[in-house]
Amino acid sequence: MAKKEVAHVFKIMAPGGAATPAPPLGPVLGAKGVNPGQFIQQFNAATASLNGKVVGCIVTSYTDRSFEFEVKSSPASVLIKEAAGITKGAGTPQTPIAKITRDQCRKIAEEKMADLNALTLDAATDVIAGTARSMGVTVVEG
Repeated sequence: MAKKEVAHVFKIMAPGGAATPAPPLGPVLGAKGVNPGQFIQQFNAATASLNGKVVGCIVTSYTDRSFEFEVKSSPASVLIKEAAGITKGAGTPQTPIAKITRDQCRKIAEEKMADLNALTLDAATDVIAGTARSMGVTVVEG
């Protein structure tokens, strides 16, 4: 079998299980040589359990118009906003607008551990806590 030649490798963010081929996703996929309808169908099937939570995805398209994709975990900011019960972060960095506990940071770190650049769970928790602080979410013990 001949080796497939990679045409494009790109990242997208889409709601798990609820993506549509409408803009902005459809035009990006089409421009990279991926059939939007086919991709959306496979993506929604693979992420059906996520119920609209935004997830990252790395898409590899080939010259024969076939593609592969790898679903990543949700961005840390999305998980922090969900835990804090807010819709967006602070307008200015480190302006306190909400609070989450260290235990909530640890749960987020466990979920994102494969995608983080950390060797231990404690280090990953510190990374998540730093992201939270930059969003204006205070991390309290507990």
